[in-house]
Amino acid sequence: MASVVYITDEATGLPIDDPDRLTKIKQLLLYVLMGDRDKRSANTAVSVGSTHKERRLHQMMYADRDYDMDEAEFGSASERKPFVTVENCVDKAYTIVNLRCPDRPKLLFDTVCTLTDMQYVVYHGTIIAEGPEACQEYFIRHMDGSPVSSEAERQRVINCLEAAIRRRTSEGVRLELCSEDRVGLLSDVTRIFRENGLSVTRAEVTTRGSQAVNVFYVIDSSGYPVKNETIEAVRKEIGLTILHVNDDAYSKSPPQERGLFSLSNIFRSRSEKAPL
Repeated sequence: MASVVYITDEATGLPIDDPDRLTKIKQLLLYVLMGDRDKRSANTAVSVGSTHKERRLHQMMYADRDYDMDEAEFGSASERKPFVTVENCVDKAYTIVNLRCPDRPKLLFDTVCTLTDMQYVVYHGTIIAEGPEACQEYFIRHMDGSPVSSEAERQRVINCLEAAIRRRTSEGVRLELCSEDRVGLLSDVTRIFRENGLSVTRAEVTTRGSQAVNVFYVIDSSGYPVKNETIEAVRKEIGLTILHVNDDAYSKSPPQERGLFSLSNIFRSRSEKAPL
């Protein structure tokens, strides 16, 4: 897991700039993150100022080499494994990256940011997103102008793109919370989830003025489908008018049968290649 959290001082509402206090916060967070079953190292970092949180999340997971995880570690998400191919175009000295997966918001952002953070330059691209499936094709090179040069590098590009697509895939039931903000609200809500056997797979937490506007994707901690009575019990405890269920969750239908393809051949008549 990775998270980017913006915090302020409770008394002043201003950013915390005391180095000693920030060091203590980092140390306390490490105690929580490490727990007693940690198999991988936990890391915390403090950045004073603004950052693009969604890109930063990609960079954090990439630095932690989440793309090296076994298929079993992805759970049910592996059923929707994206289809990615990486092939060199010898005549043009490009590497051609093709990918196909269920479409979703910000998919283009996730794939392009991943290629950029891996120090590749995208020279041309073709994007098709009609219906439930998205197809993308990129012509890339290293920053020095060279294409992908080895089988190990080719496989790494595939693994990293698959991981980037999966990170934002929304597993579970979408719960939307809107209420008057207060100190400890997020802690109380997640505690209620935990006490009712729910695990949060993804969350977007925002404060707009005096209002907390949060979105949670939750699954059953034991791996079983979430029961309606569990959701209703959580809603009653938090507040029926505060916590709502959104049934328009991400479609779990798998992509079509996989096979080699090229967008430049399939869709040339519908979408001309253009620089990004």
